[in-house]
Amino acid sequence: MFSVAATGGVMAAQAGWWSLLAIGILAVPFIISSFLFRLLNQHFPHSGASYHWSARIIGRSASRYQAWILILAYFLSIPPIAIPAGSYTLALIAPGYIAPAFVQLAVTLFWIGFAAVPLLLGAQPTARVTQVFFAVEMVSLAAFGVVGALRWPRLAVPIHFGPPPVGGILFVAVVAATILDGWEIDSYAAEESRKPRDHPGIAGIIGALGALLFYAILYPLLLGETPLRALAGSVDPLAVWAHRLVPGAPWLMLIPILLSTAGGLWLTSFILTRALYAMGRERLIPSAFGRLNRYRVPHVAIIVTLGSALIVVGVQVFVSSLGAFFSLVLSSAGFFLLAEFFLDSFTAAVFLTVGHRRLPHVHVNPHRHRLLLCGAVFSTLVMGALLVAFFFYGPKAIGDGLDQTLAILLGLGVVFAWATKGRATPAFVFAGINATAEKVGLGGS
Repeated sequence: MFSVAATGGVMAAQAGWWSLLAIGILAVPFIISSFLFRLLNQHFPHSGASYHWSARIIGRSASRYQAWILILAYFLSIPPIAIPAGSYTLALIAPGYIAPAFVQLAVTLFWIGFAAVPLLLGAQPTARVTQVFFAVEMVSLAAFGVVGALRWPRLAVPIHFGPPPVGGILFVAVVAATILDGWEIDSYAAEESRKPRDHPGIAGIIGALGALLFYAILYPLLLGETPLRALAGSVDPLAVWAHRLVPGAPWLMLIPILLSTAGGLWLTSFILTRALYAMGRERLIPSAFGRLNRYRVPHVAIIVTLGSALIVVGVQVFVSSLGAFFSLVLSSAGFFLLAEFFLDSFTAAVFLTVGHRRLPHVHVNPHRHRLLLCGAVFSTLVMGALLVAFFFYGPKAIGDGLDQTLAILLGLGVVFAWATKGRATPAFVFAGINATAEKVGLGGS
């Protein structure tokens, strides 16, 4: 629900009803990716997930570059979640209040601190709290879906697709990466799973299919019962729709959106901190990131990640001259998320063609996975094409300078890979959940 609230206005403005096609374009390779993640998890369960897979299958140089893309993809996603968390909280408890900068920062600080507590206590407490939030969100979604379906005859607006805006559709397809991802979290929790070579990947497939079903129901209701001019550019299109369904009770939508926002904050932070832990364990980044607290969680990675996000939020709120620059950088999160999945699909394609020859101890029959290989190649081509298209159409939707910003950040990845060449140790191989704590890392014995 947070994803729709955060991106629905932009998607409606750029593509209108064609947003449904844009989501479908990206949904196909994402669904395929969930099955690819399942395969890679079966062979290489690891808290670094995609960073580790590329190291084992393609090589350490590619892995170091992918580590940079992974860091950008998930870190750039945290501030755009944390800031709305504060805004939704103020809208809920003090409607109409125009909060000064320090109040906005204080509420955002509360949510970052609130997110840190379960993360520092371990994966299981984080999962339990998130389950409660998720249950409320799903009940709310079901209720709004039922109400929306019942009121369709009275609220329905004319459906008008118009000429297909090619640029808008391609731009929205990249933005859709931020609403269709999240299911890959079980890959980064592989070392904390009871059955690391069995469980991770199954939940990812369920999550990817569930997300697609979610949007297949929600977006037609949203677009079909709300005038497009009211949605286009709205900072909270769900609230606009909710006001038409249940006038005068915005809190009914704000509460589940806020809980969804908190869940998104945990989700993104969990993935990034586990990846940073894996990199620290292999000395790619300072080894402090590979330390565990008494609850066997990477506390340094959690504190540094959330602390850095708070600094970025503070700069955005207080330094207006830099706020626009940070907004431009943070708006590229969808591009780097898609780039991460593009590299994962490429890694899977290599694994299913020549990887099994380079890794003779890994038993994989490429003929048995021929359909999956076709899917990996298809996903790689589609995602690669969308990344290229984003350079042409992204600046028109987000602002001038976006393509130069993306080019610089991608170039810095080469610098990062070169600078860390002599630091990384051989890829850590997961030894099983019952191995010693030093060998397993997360999860214990």
